[in-house]
Amino acid sequence: MSIALYRIDDRLIHGQVVVGWGQPLDCAFIVLVDNEVRESDWEQDLYRMGVPPNLEVIFASTVEVAERLPTWEADGRVGILLVGDIDTATALCANAPQVKRLNVGGIHHRPGRTERLRFVYLTDEEAAKLRQLAAQGVEITAQDVPTARPIPLGEFT
Repeated sequence: MSIALYRIDDRLIHGQVVVGWGQPLDCAFIVLVDNEVRESDWEQDLYRMGVPPNLEVIFASTVEVAERLPTWEADGRVGILLVGDIDTATALCANAPQVKRLNVGGIHHRPGRTERLRFVYLTDEEAAKLRQLAAQGVEITAQDVPTARPIPLGEFT
């Protein structure tokens, strides 16, 4: 089945991803793409503590994705690929152009961001970057949980 979900969520690995998405998808692995986490053993340990022992967690940088994504896509198990922000999603799509869909799952309030959906706050620049990805052929929807309706990019940017 390979990667079933490419998700932007600023909380990265947390209950909603592990239980809310992972269980319904019968997920066997999570790929966390974050350059800083990739270089931090203690952060990796923290994220591993948030998943059950039967769920593999793989840490990768945005550069490593290009090389390793074909292996994850060919994996017979179901996986989720997570990034924490739009800049990382942009780098992911630049380094791995085969990524053609992104789920915006949770981008929370910070100074300069405005509410676009209950769970998505964006600056105008972040919204423009998402529209640019869409113009390059990436299907972008927002969906906090699998039972919710996927909201097309045009409805929240």
